Amino acid sequence: MRIAIISASPRANSVTHRVALFLQNHLKQRTDHEIDMIDVRDYEMPLLQEVWTSVEKTPDSFKPLAEKMFGAEAFIMVTPEYNGTYTPAMKVIFDQFPKQSRKTFGIVTASPGAMGGMRATQQMQLLVAALFGILSPYMLVVPGVDKKFDEAGNLQDDHFRKAIDTFVNEFLWLAESVKGEHAPVLN
Repeated sequence: MRIAIISASPRANSVTHRVALFLQNHLKQRTDHEIDMIDVRDYEMPLLQEVWTSVEKTPDSFKPLAEKMFGAEAFIMVTPEYNGTYTPAMKVIFDQFPKQSRKTFGIVTASPGAMGGMRATQQMQLLVAALFGILSPYMLVVPGVDKKFDEAGNLQDDHFRKAIDTFVNEFLWLAESVKGEHAPVLN
């Protein structure tokens, strides 16, 4: 299965990107799934004038991004909180490549503050529904992100590992179940 992690902070020294790096490495070590990183800083997305509905219909300069978006079978969205919501860069990416129908989504928010981007999770749930996605109910909210992860994405606070493991386990269970890669649980 192809999982795309979207690192949605446009800031040059993003502390939120640290979580995306950690999750990318963690998933690569733990699973055989193909893990793509989509860093919004790598793309100068235009204002929405045209929706791109396939790789072929995407302008050449954005075809590599289109291949990741259309090829992903599940997404992990990682964002800081901007005024109570996710970043405009996250919105633009999914506006350009909408209707990610029947794909699993995991929500991760992070902030140096005590709330960890909690308010953004509410808005992201609405976004996933609008994309016709399937939301993993376990979200990862990371308060004090600058103290939990170093610049290379290494976990610095081992007390936070349980929250990460719960998020990853539940996300993978759902994504694999949706793709039919899990044996059904029998009661």
